[in-house]
Amino acid sequence: MVSEEVPEDLEDHGPRRVHPLTVVIWFLKKAPQNVLGLPAIIGITSGRGLGWIALAAVGIGVVSLVWTWINWRRFTYEVTDSELVIERGLLNRTRRSIPLERIQDVGIEQGPLSRIFGLAEVRVETGGGDKDEAVLDSVTLSEAARLRGALRGAPVKRASVGLDQPVEDSLTEVFAMTPGRVLLLGLFSFSLVWIAALATGIQFLGDAIGYGWDEIADLAETAQGEVQSRLTYSTGFGLFGLVVLLGVVTGVARTVLREWNFKLRAGIGRFRRTRGLLTRSEVVVAMRRIQLALIQRGPFRGLLGWNELSVQTLGGSNDPSGRQVLAPLARDYEVAGIVEKAGLPPFERLPLRPVAPAHILRALVLAIPLPLLVIAAALLLTPFAWLGLILTLPPVVTALLQRKFHRYALRSASLQVMRGVLAQRDWIVPVENVQVVTLRQGLIQRWLGLVTIDIDTAGASLTSTPAVVDVVLEDGATLARDLAAGIS
Repeated sequence: MVSEEVPEDLEDHGPRRVHPLTVVIWFLKKAPQNVLGLPAIIGITSGRGLGWIALAAVGIGVVSLVWTWINWRRFTYEVTDSELVIERGLLNRTRRSIPLERIQDVGIEQGPLSRIFGLAEVRVETGGGDKDEAVLDSVTLSEAARLRGALRGAPVKRASVGLDQPVEDSLTEVFAMTPGRVLLLGLFSFSLVWIAALATGIQFLGDAIGYGWDEIADLAETAQGEVQSRLTYSTGFGLFGLVVLLGVVTGVARTVLREWNFKLRAGIGRFRRTRGLLTRSEVVVAMRRIQLALIQRGPFRGLLGWNELSVQTLGGSNDPSGRQVLAPLARDYEVAGIVEKAGLPPFERLPLRPVAPAHILRALVLAIPLPLLVIAAALLLTPFAWLGLILTLPPVVTALLQRKFHRYALRSASLQVMRGVLAQRDWIVPVENVQVVTLRQGLIQRWLGLVTIDIDTAGASLTSTPAVVDVVLEDGATLARDLAAGIS
């Protein structure tokens, strides 16, 4: 996506502005917001003809374009020997200084508009959270490559004309997603998000044209007799099949847009990941900043031997999970190869030990009462509510199987944890990366003499942590002491 070579005619003196075509990109990105103001324009100019409406729309467009140009003009950035400096603002002028030593990752992304103009967006991540510390939108591809090298502290050489340019070592491909594998991942990513979008669209149109769910319900009630006369089992199965088909198509489309042409390459001390169909993104993951690895298997992909490998980095990630995905759909040997390349110990299930037997009892106590209360309340309305006991079977079976799939072991250099019945997760946590170890007891755990060990690493998200749940209190204290000794 971005050339490894950087032209030597790039100036490196004083503050810079992003590319002038950024004005056009920003203006086009704001166009939907300006379109939302058309109803107000029509209302204000009602009765004055289409000419006044067009004139008002053009006026708003000109004002928006001028304001966008001013913002571009007042936005500058500069990379010094020790920091990245960004200044912006017209009335309220702000200056942000980011020390280079704090920068963890530098990502490069090309949206559809940026690809049309041959530009790219540079995202700077630090260890301060999951969000980007700075975004430079948009610069040329050569400037993006120069910034990536300068911000990552890449070695530089002085050209004959007195310019610096990064020197990149060669990268080798360690994993790639073929089109067939991307489509297979899309089939595993079944989604019904389109239903919510459809409901939202109907509500929005209903508010706009005065025809919504209430009118649809009245129409359905009026035509109920005719519908019932024509409704057959085949019609019901056909509707169900349509829902499934739309869910599959949606999952495939979202996956293709995100993971198309996924490539993971490795160099000296880092991975470089590129992916995306319309929006191409490039992320550099420094191996020394990897805090832990997570291997996940869904209920269907796990049965077929497929895994997803992601890593938690010191700088976090823009992904909702807070992690960087290195292999969305990979076999065991492919995951093992990437884990070895990252310098992490392999995940081994044989040495893992199960948590306390009382883990099953606690899981049952947490899973059963709520469904029983719902059924008891429903019995006050209908005697057939007892049939709802069938719905309690899945949580009961899951509770009975949880201990079988929840195991852990502290090896010489890493803590390894596996958890999950349907969605299984395997963690590899180097002991040297453990930041905080917390022993936690809930009320039921205190009665049963159990404890949960929470493991925190730098840049970790609040969800899906490698916690060891429900071990005997003495074993938990021993594990916490051993981890604390490893930290020190």
